[in-house]
Amino acid sequence: AMINVIITEKLYDVDFIEKYTSGFNRLKTHIRQFTPEWAEKITWVNANDIRKLARKFAEIKGAGIYQGTCTQDQTANGTQNSRAFAILQVITGNINNPGGWVISPRLPLGNVGMKVEGEPLGADRYPLFYEVWGRKSPYGVVTCVPENIPEHLKAFLVVGGNPLLSMADSNAFRDAFNKLDLLVVHDLYMTETAEAAHYVLPACTHLEKWGVAYTYNVCHCLPYLMLRKKVIEPLGECWSEWKLYTELSKKLGMADKFPWKTEEELISFELEPTGLTFKQLLEEKPEGAYYQEKKYGMEEAKFSTPTKKIEIYSDALAQVGFDPLPTYLEPHRSPFSSPDLLVQYPLILSTGIRNSYYTHSQFRDVAALKENNPEPHAELNPATAKQYEVSNGDNIIIETNRGQVRMKAALDERVAEGVVLVPHGWSGERNANLLTDTKCREPIMGYPEMKSLLCSVRRA
Repeated sequence: AMINVIITEKLYDVDFIEKYTSGFNRLKTHIRQFTPEWAEKITWVNANDIRKLARKFAEIKGAGIYQGTCTQDQTANGTQNSRAFAILQVITGNINNPGGWVISPRLPLGNVGMKVEGEPLGADRYPLFYEVWGRKSPYGVVTCVPENIPEHLKAFLVVGGNPLLSMADSNAFRDAFNKLDLLVVHDLYMTETAEAAHYVLPACTHLEKWGVAYTYNVCHCLPYLMLRKKVIEPLGECWSEWKLYTELSKKLGMADKFPWKTEEELISFELEPTGLTFKQLLEEKPEGAYYQEKKYGMEEAKFSTPTKKIEIYSDALAQVGFDPLPTYLEPHRSPFSSPDLLVQYPLILSTGIRNSYYTHSQFRDVAALKENNPEPHAELNPATAKQYEVSNGDNIIIETNRGQVRMKAALDERVAEGVVLVPHGWSGERNANLLTDTKCREPIMGYPEMKSLLCSVRRA
């Protein structure tokens, strides 16, 4: 709807669009249907407020949308939401300028992956991610897991993850994992997934192994990397991932596929395309180094598209049968798409809200953090709480057609009326993914719909 306003009122950056984009005229025709009034019915945001925001966004050079982590992709419209955000940035000329979206050069690491015959699980169902990135979307793979056990999946190795807690529909995953011939977990802790495994292997901490830290995991998309140094030798029987895969490849008669004799040798191989060496990072650049200069401006901007421009109209999407311009798809579980569920589950549920104490399911064993945040709180508007006779701090039950959880109520005026926000990463009867459904997926990339479900609330 914001794109509609900017185009209708001719607030877009004509020069930028002409020089660096393709498909804008198709967008102009397509976007007419998505008016602020149309958006108001879905979002409950006043149409005039949408117009004001669109005008302000178009007026400011250096405007930027901070998408956050999984705020808009874990929905029925994940890919198209992200494309709509990008188009807003593009048509206002806020690309590679201070305040706007800045293109960060991708770190060119040596590929340690092993080639296998055939395509990975789910590549036929969600082909675009695999074609664009050369690997399968983790969401697309993992959400396909329950329906492929035991016919196509017999064994599962989980390294540093906890899918029984972190992936959508914990009940479906647990049922599926119980049918595996073999489940092995390599981790620091006895997680929910480890408890269900046939074998649990002790893993190293980051202080017991060498590594490379870069982009998303440390440097927040800066073209910067650093060597993560080993401080002590692994304690007890703990192994690093490198040692696990090395020894496993030997036992499988595939040692030639994983030939690096030490972690240092493996990291040196990974670093080769960057022009930096293990020795440089260790001795000359212990604080890290830029592997490429990051510049404002579009003079050196390159796009790996057929037109060599920013493609507003996506031929790649069209070729695999999806809308080449952003469209809206009603979630699988919503007041409009599931009116039969609305009587029993009249509230809109969004799972996965964050807090500053924990990261996903980590750190809940740290006493100081646990003291400050000992239990999860579901957030709802005071008016919604009053409707269901819920007071701040009450124990409540949140329920969907997949299951229920118990949490404390936290009343907050900032939460829209009729909406319930539930944190993730907690275990047992407080696990938010007891509420989610692995069959409700975004059609392009396979994202589970964790942000758009129907629920009910009652006092425990």
